[in-house]
Amino acid sequence: MQFIDVLDLAEWIIRVAEQRITGVFNATGPARSITMGEMPAGIAQGVQVDPKLVWAPAAFLKANKVSAWRDMPVWIPGEGETFGFHRRDIRRAITAGLTYRPLPLTAADTLAWFLTLPSERPTKLRAGVTAKREAEWLAKLSD
Repeated sequence: MQFIDVLDLAEWIIRVAEQRITGVFNATGPARSITMGEMPAGIAQGVQVDPKLVWAPAAFLKANKVSAWRDMPVWIPGEGETFGFHRRDIRRAITAGLTYRPLPLTAADTLAWFLTLPSERPTKLRAGVTAKREAEWLAKLSD
């Protein structure tokens, strides 16, 4: 998986601008690759929950019209035209000073920010699935 905390990206952009570093960079992270399993584990640690994870094969997700990024934020099929999407070479950005907060801290900070939003905003999510649709998928997976 590859992602970046906007705070890490903003701090790095300021540093490279101040140092007059130019060029093309893949500014994502983290510094070392993490798996799809490590990502929810790091998030769970940061927000202090103990989720029950259920893994679904990509074929199941495709058959059930699960949309990458929209229904399952951060997930991208590892095949076809999206193969390698989460494998960008980030060494140049790291060499130019890109640093990363630990994933649990990013998760905790994101949740804290989300909880400051007006009460109607969390009910109108732009990504992720409804509880009803998730329950339908889980029922199909357990058959």
